[in-house]
Amino acid sequence: MINKIFALPVVEQITSVLSRRQHDELDVLVIDHPQVRASVALQGAHLLSWKPAGEEEVLWLSDNTPFKHGKALRGGVPICWPWFGPADKAELPAHGFARNLPWTLSAHNEDANGVSLTFELHSSDETRRLWPHDFTLYARYRLGKTCEMELEAHGEFETTSALHTYFNVGDIAQVSVSGLGSTYLDKVIGGEQGKLTDGLQTFPDRTDRVYLAADDCSVIHDASLKRSINVVHHHHSNVVGWNPGPALSASMGDMPDDGYKTFVCVETACVTTSQKAHTDKPARLAATLNVAKKA
Repeated sequence: MINKIFALPVVEQITSVLSRRQHDELDVLVIDHPQVRASVALQGAHLLSWKPAGEEEVLWLSDNTPFKHGKALRGGVPICWPWFGPADKAELPAHGFARNLPWTLSAHNEDANGVSLTFELHSSDETRRLWPHDFTLYARYRLGKTCEMELEAHGEFETTSALHTYFNVGDIAQVSVSGLGSTYLDKVIGGEQGKLTDGLQTFPDRTDRVYLAADDCSVIHDASLKRSINVVHHHHSNVVGWNPGPALSASMGDMPDDGYKTFVCVETACVTTSQKAHTDKPARLAATLNVAKKA
């Protein structure tokens, strides 16, 4: 899918390294810079891909995900906001509405090191029907050899949220994640509390854990692709580790049956503790990604 995006015809050449293209129903911004190749869907201000020069693609995007108005994209970095997980009411979208709505590109800049993008989403009659608050939401990306992501929420409210990042891996059976702390809530078995005893999260089957006291940096160890990825978390209360495993993967229409083999989600999140935004103090959630080494 990522290769398809870069092969799309240019609709608008915004700068020498930034262009707007269209995949099915959705507008996509493509960055082709000497230091980085990346893409972002305007729907959800959704980072789809990030590939620093000389590296394998860092993010994973499903080949089966539909690029349709209002349909969540599977892969990349979905912005889960203003709630994480299922909503209180069945008619409300899981993981909030921010990932399903069109955002506006409000600023962009580039230099020798990469490209910066700022997107905005504002409250509307549509959002107030789902969630009765006025807000302004910014998503900022600094894309180069590192990837810096920041979500900033202005208004008066409480939220849960996540940067639900899907990382491209060679083989999930050869992946472990460190820096998660020990205590977690296991959502596969109803939210029971568990402990990670050896400091390494592996993914032998379906895994969905909300870590309660993770380190500020999680490290994805990928023996197959011979690399590690650092995920530095900012303003978070939790880190979520997720992989659907074979059965759930096969049941998901927007994912190949064997899709679970080639990604792992390590999510910067505020799940068990809500964030409070105030008029004079916005709420923030951020992450910094970099490829740490090759073995």
